[in-house]
Amino acid sequence: MKDREIFAGLSTTVPFVLRLDGRSFHRFSKDRYKKPYDKVFSDAMVKTARALITDSGLSPSFAYTFSDEISIYVPAPVFDCRVEKLVSVSASFASSAFTLYAGAEQPLAFDSRVIPMEEGLFPDYLSWRQAEAWRNHMNGYAQKLLLDEGVSPTNAQKQLDGMNAAALHEFAFSRGVNLALTPAWERRGICIYRDTVMREGYNPITDEHVSVTRIVPVVDEEVPLFKTPEGTSWVLEKIR
Repeated sequence: MKDREIFAGLSTTVPFVLRLDGRSFHRFSKDRYKKPYDKVFSDAMVKTARALITDSGLSPSFAYTFSDEISIYVPAPVFDCRVEKLVSVSASFASSAFTLYAGAEQPLAFDSRVIPMEEGLFPDYLSWRQAEAWRNHMNGYAQKLLLDEGVSPTNAQKQLDGMNAAALHEFAFSRGVNLALTPAWERRGICIYRDTVMREGYNPITDEHVSVTRIVPVVDEEVPLFKTPEGTSWVLEKIR
């Protein structure tokens, strides 16, 4: 019967990205969180991304999250690079973690996919996802402004369909919202990565206070534009 496990032999090369998306999160978040952004929801997503780095066994070096999406960069082989194992472990771990962090009364689910990704292409990948974060940002604010004016969700979406970035930006500005001045984490997303820090420690043998090196996950809500040369260099520095 083993040969009926049709994806058991499928593996990926390294490094690779695992992208996780919340499944039907709009139903869960509809009456629970403020629109268009809620720091409580974002913090639960960040905690989930952080836990993927520290506790999932996948050993990613970097995570990027916006909305209900998390991308993690895995630089070295894990679980024999078996796709079936990677997607099942990452999706189940994220689902459990977010359900706990969000205090949900019902189970929540993420799906997961594997994307083979050479190190040099990872900034381009992040730039693509960051562009999606910006589109979500503009649409989210514009839709909320229309809803506040009494427009139905269906008609609000119809009004926004086909509007380009400049039009959406002007639409919000005409109603008193400068999208360029909204919090950076809303516009550009949030990164979590490993960094080396110095901490004060205690050596009981010598009875001395000493400085020790620790590798810790850092949550960064002021990330650069990944499409710029500076942003590309920043990403490559963080994943090495």
